[in-house]
Amino acid sequence: MDIDMSNTQIVLDFIAAWNRMDWDAVVSAFSEDVLYHNIPMEPLKGKAAVTEFITTGMDLDAVDWQLLAIAENGNKVLTERVDNFYLVGGKAVSMPVMGTFEIVNGQITAWRDYFDLATFTSQMAH
Repeated sequence: MDIDMSNTQIVLDFIAAWNRMDWDAVVSAFSEDVLYHNIPMEPLKGKAAVTEFITTGMDLDAVDWQLLAIAENGNKVLTERVDNFYLVGGKAVSMPVMGTFEIVNGQITAWRDYFDLATFTSQMAH
């Protein structure tokens, strides 16, 4: 990843990789010691743990993260999103999310998403 890219552009590229379901590009955005925390859940530490979570979590047919707002302050990028996941079999999950990304040397070193877990679980149950 080009370390001369703006931190905002790094996050925009990361979101675009999610929307393409390009897991190699998603994972390559992380530092080796990345911290990933879906705030209602336990945090994950390290690229291997985050990669396993991302690539084995859901049987996805498509992903569509809608970016509503983005702001950069130093090495932090804040996003307001609606993350849409379309699962094989036709089920869809849509979640409002606030995300914080920390970027060091062109890589995501921390990623925290804040969302309502009940919104996710209720949609998965139907």
